[in-house]
Amino acid sequence: MTQPEVMRLVTANRLRDGVPVYRTSDGWSPAIADARLVVEDAAEDFLAASQSGPRPLPVVAPYVVEAVVEAGKVRPLALRERIRAHGPTV
Repeated sequence: MTQPEVMRLVTANRLRDGVPVYRTSDGWSPAIADARLVVEDAAEDFLAASQSGPRPLPVVAPYVVEAVVEAGKVRPLALRERIRAHGPTV
């Protein structure tokens, strides 16, 4: 069985209320399923583009996260990011 390709996405917290959001092709969404995934080589350029635009930005502290697509769903690799995307583990 082959491993899914590790992709990158950009996440941040919405300035208005602190909700985790994900960069899409044309804005920000609170749903990780809407996140635009890019290959590693494009991640820094995508992050830079996510930080550009008129100030104030609608988000605080964007950064790059590793993720894979499994069974048609985006799954961050880091536990911290899975908790941010889907809520606490209980």
